[in-house]
Amino acid sequence: MAIEQYTESIVLQEMRCALGENAFGYVFPQGDVEQIDKLEKALKRAGGKPVVCALDDYTQGGNGKAKPEYIITFNKQPKTIIVVECKKSVSKHISEKIDRPKDYAVDGALYYAKFLKDEYNVIAIGVSGVKKDNLKVNVFYWQKAQDGRDASLTFAELKKARDIIYEPENYLRMASGETIRKSVSIEDIQELALKMHESLRSLAVTERAKPVFIAGVLIALKDEDFVKEYANLVSFSSLLNRLQYAISNVLENSDVRKDKIKDIKSHFDRIGRIEKIKNIPLGHYNSLSWYIEELEKKIKPMMDYADNTIDALGIFYHEFVKYSGGDGSGLGIVLTPQHLTEFMCDLAEVNKNSKVVDICCGSGTFLVTAMGKMFKGANDKDITKIRQCSLFGVESDDDIYTLAIANMIVRGDGKSNIVFGDCFNAEIKEGLKIKNIDIGLINPPYSQDITELEFVENMLDILATGGTGAVVVPMACAIGTKFKETRQRLFKKHTLKAVFSMPDDLFYSKNASTTVCVMVWEAHKPHDVTKTTFFGYYKDDGFVKAKKLGRRDKFNKWQAIETEWIRLYRERETKEGLSVKKSVAWDDEWLCEAYMETDYSKLNQEDFEKTIRNYLAYLVKNEGDDE
Repeated sequence: MAIEQYTESIVLQEMRCALGENAFGYVFPQGDVEQIDKLEKALKRAGGKPVVCALDDYTQGGNGKAKPEYIITFNKQPKTIIVVECKKSVSKHISEKIDRPKDYAVDGALYYAKFLKDEYNVIAIGVSGVKKDNLKVNVFYWQKAQDGRDASLTFAELKKARDIIYEPENYLRMASGETIRKSVSIEDIQELALKMHESLRSLAVTERAKPVFIAGVLIALKDEDFVKEYANLVSFSSLLNRLQYAISNVLENSDVRKDKIKDIKSHFDRIGRIEKIKNIPLGHYNSLSWYIEELEKKIKPMMDYADNTIDALGIFYHEFVKYSGGDGSGLGIVLTPQHLTEFMCDLAEVNKNSKVVDICCGSGTFLVTAMGKMFKGANDKDITKIRQCSLFGVESDDDIYTLAIANMIVRGDGKSNIVFGDCFNAEIKEGLKIKNIDIGLINPPYSQDITELEFVENMLDILATGGTGAVVVPMACAIGTKFKETRQRLFKKHTLKAVFSMPDDLFYSKNASTTVCVMVWEAHKPHDVTKTTFFGYYKDDGFVKAKKLGRRDKFNKWQAIETEWIRLYRERETKEGLSVKKSVAWDDEWLCEAYMETDYSKLNQEDFEKTIRNYLAYLVKNEGDDE
């Protein structure tokens, strides 16, 4: 049975705050504000909500105590407060005349606001519904009365906050016209991606066009004039034209090729010829304006959030491929898991002074993660430098290149140092070498004509002397029976500092099941076989498989596990079952399994059968592939 407490719980969850003291201020439940005299007096004037009371009627207050669901105060802006009123049923969201405060969420929030605004700027939020995916939300800003009780209705709706809940500080930014920044989970992005995938499919938008469409809209939302104007456009053609103009305006101020700008716009030309989307009235579900509004509210604030490390566009692309009905093999990339990219950035010690390259960058997952890491502890000057001069990528697939440049541009990268082309091209390599790049991060394409270790070798050649390369490659690269010439060349020029055996199902999906390891290299320092390499048996990352959702950190184990993994590596500590140190040559096996002492008392029949199955699968897959 639905109860109002469900709504109240969702509000706190989505606002990412708790009752009582928070970093930004204080959350008071049910009008319990005795310690703040001005608030207490204002609520006493309001009293309990009457059944009927016009917003311009100040002659009456309700009987009993005023009990708004929440009143939120701010440490840095004490003259502004938030008042929240909740109802369990969306049918009780707002009345026709907004004059029934006892029974309707919006009416109640504004009823309290008209008394509170005598002393404060009030952000009034009405929320109804008990499920996150069908909440009704309206937000209003009512500025403090200047000359006593002001009978005029001077409040304004914050339309960008309709039907979505933000963190409290974002309402302050919204009221003052600043850019909002929202922390979003991977699950939130996947949920919206699936919703948009199904919507675009119903409109007959092609698989190739879907991610370009999303990228193009997010690029357009970097144009401030477009953001202000698009909601006021009344026809499909005028909105489509303004959208394309905004894309051109943003991209022409970057280093993006003219033919690529033309190509992106051509996708929108084709979408503009689809009768289904042309015939949906603007503002309705599945209309062009609906997609823009959803991305502006739910994705853009996250991409404007400096510390964010999530590759939203990559997740959209991955979800579109996953639910396309095909195997996705023709569409290009396998998304590197978010926690793996963060682990590799931490291994490489990415910081605000780093210069990072990914020579097969896909949608830009490593670069996005690195950017978020680099922003931590950086000032405004540092952030500008990072965006313009510290992140570099190469991508050879034209459509994926579009996602990569969009990813960087919508995050404020004014130059978009993503090169379209072959990372083995001499001109591209030389252009990167002069940048004095000290960190390389790659997940090279698997099972191509060029081997994964050749991509590693190419990336290390680009790095400055002493630079760090962190790479994720198939286990076959570390076993020693394949790629012998490349392995020998690598050891002649570079040092293998560490290898980590990763979970068998790390890339768990119907399209990717390769078992991988992570290697850490030091560039342009020949490997010394008398010194030890660190090997980690990092098979348990705490993630579990969830139907339709892939692997998830369901029990919140990952943070503690990663901390331990990094500590062992930094301190080069040997720990039973997790790590060893061993001197190795180019023709040795580069895996922890080869050097760990096995506790046979812990093995059982299932372990034996699993090992045999994995070995047989390996033999079948790699037959005849020796170099």
